[in-house]
Amino acid sequence: MKRVKLIGLTGQTGSGKSTVAGYFEQSGFAVINADALVKRVYEKGGSCLAAVSANFGEDILNPDGTLNRPALAKKAFASKEATRALNELVHPFVLRELLKDLKNVKGCAVFDAPQLFESGIDVLCDVIVSVVADEEVRLKRIISRDGIDEAQARERINAQLSEGFFRSNSDFIIENNTEGDLENTALKVIPLVSEALKNSSR
Repeated sequence: MKRVKLIGLTGQTGSGKSTVAGYFEQSGFAVINADALVKRVYEKGGSCLAAVSANFGEDILNPDGTLNRPALAKKAFASKEATRALNELVHPFVLRELLKDLKNVKGCAVFDAPQLFESGIDVLCDVIVSVVADEEVRLKRIISRDGIDEAQARERINAQLSEGFFRSNSDFIIENNTEGDLENTALKVIPLVSEALKNSSR
């Protein structure tokens, strides 16, 4: 059976990656969202949640045993080391779910994943597209999107890989500093990605 071609879509927090994922979907691509997979592996009573609470403390759980996301985020974004530790615990579970979902896809799929490189799943991708934006632009977006203060937003930015890393390790870069230009830029890149898939030998 011919394997599914996989596009890795990633980028900096606050860059507009999810909006770009929507444009891929509108263009006919199957999109698998990593955050949805994470939500799935964090289900109450699951082995992933048990491993995370064992390493980060029972106080990341709500009284009913479900995940308290703000409590985990506070600990996980406190340092790059903490972020890395969480990633190492969760990513194997996410990979397992991704492979399950890919069984239902024909042709090619987009994996929308903020932690694509950290998870090691980038090695499975035929093409990698990263969305980037200036730090101050992203800062405002994160504060507005997540309802957090500037210090917390900067913690999230600092916990991620640098813009230079994304630029050096991606096949295509989409810059999103001006909201009005994102759609035009993305729709120009998507046909180029399709063409690159045809010639990919990853």
